[in-house]
Amino acid sequence: MATEAEVIAPVNNGGSRGCCKSGPGYATPLAAMSGPSEKLIYVTAVYNGTGREKPDYLATVDVDPNSPTYSSVIHRLPMPFVGDELHHSGWNSCSSCHGDASADRRYLVLPSLVSGRIYAIDTKADPRAPSLYKYVDPKEIAEKTGLAYPHTAHCLASGEIMVSCLGDKEGNAKGNGFLLLDSDFNIKNRWEKEGHSPLFGYDFWYQPRHKTMISTSWGAPKAFTKGFDLQDVADGLYGSHLHVYGWPGGEMKQLIDLGETGLLPLEIRYLHDPSKDTGFVGGALSSNMIRFFKNSDDTWSHEVVIYVKPLKVENWFLPEMPGLITDFLISLDDRFMYFVNWLHGDVRQYNIEDPKNPVLTGQIWVGGLLQKGSPVKAVREDGSTYQFDVPQIKGKSLRGGPQMIQLSLDGKRLYATNSLFSAWDRQFYPELMDKGSHIIQIDVDTEKGGLSVNPDFFVDFGDEPDGPALAHEMRYPGGDCTSDIWI
Repeated sequence: MATEAEVIAPVNNGGSRGCCKSGPGYATPLAAMSGPSEKLIYVTAVYNGTGREKPDYLATVDVDPNSPTYSSVIHRLPMPFVGDELHHSGWNSCSSCHGDASADRRYLVLPSLVSGRIYAIDTKADPRAPSLYKYVDPKEIAEKTGLAYPHTAHCLASGEIMVSCLGDKEGNAKGNGFLLLDSDFNIKNRWEKEGHSPLFGYDFWYQPRHKTMISTSWGAPKAFTKGFDLQDVADGLYGSHLHVYGWPGGEMKQLIDLGETGLLPLEIRYLHDPSKDTGFVGGALSSNMIRFFKNSDDTWSHEVVIYVKPLKVENWFLPEMPGLITDFLISLDDRFMYFVNWLHGDVRQYNIEDPKNPVLTGQIWVGGLLQKGSPVKAVREDGSTYQFDVPQIKGKSLRGGPQMIQLSLDGKRLYATNSLFSAWDRQFYPELMDKGSHIIQIDVDTEKGGLSVNPDFFVDFGDEPDGPALAHEMRYPGGDCTSDIWI
């Protein structure tokens, strides 16, 4: 999850580990805010689950407003297999290695959530046209570690790459854990100590200054890969816990039960300032933002700081609709938080200068099940109904709901895709199967707060050469606020 530009941060390959010469990324989060404006975005594009027997691919999108190919896909790198379900992405090296002049941000790491393959994509030879370097075979991963369903990849200061895996090859959650790869993508082992695997897997974020890594919970792959069923929640196939690990040792120190206030805690972010001992996690199904923080005795606690009320609705399969917070991020100066409500259809901006008391400063509807023209309507207390105005961009109606987001380094441009996971897209937004995804850009007021759609930017994955595709996570070639960790 991350920020950056087409120009890859300068790297001096002649130094030794730990020297003060520049490695990848930036020395501090505030230094990153002064980095170059983004010119390219890499986007995972998915055919798996759409009915099209085509390989997923990595799309390169031109986001330079001075370019003649602005707001369009300029390159497509198809994977060598069908059925991967590309999802999230990370880097082989990031700002955690900034002090290591021998480190090089070169390879984009693409875990395939369904097939289990992990691709390494070379972005340095030609940033506009990345190429496949190698891939890690899922059979080898399963044989050596018992892991499958890889999700989040983070680079470590050691040069290794850590990938959360959500289950075993049969789709059971009990097999989940963390895969450790060396700098050339060879399998090393599991990161966590034996007997210290999380209850469920999903995202994770480490903070060495506090000797802690915290991971989150989605569900058992055998449940979520077939679509969402509330009965699976009742049957214990989805999670509601945070797992607090000692870093870098891999021992689980604490298990935090979020209960009903933290159902399906997905994305997690510490504040970027590595001295801070607090951060946030988004409870997707409970639709709230939870702050976690360190206590004086080195244990961790949590509190709900934002609650998105479910809306009473008609013409839907449930009487109430949760917002479904599926992604969020924090600006590099730790001033603003942005999150999406995938079902309601809005993107929100909060001032979090006081992390205990976020203040809503911007909100915009850019899709969702409740937009005007939809059969689904929200119901007021008096029984009257209402829907939300959603703008068209370049004459195109917005489909699905805002899902993955990415913020420019300077915090002034927010990009949003609209695909969550193919099985869930088909269930909640079936039109995406026929019309595909899109990327939009939202202009951000970083002074007073506020969000507005950029009317000149619209990348339509419904017009792709091999048919409509589903667009998910976005990365800048030089790193971003969800890919890079400062130590």
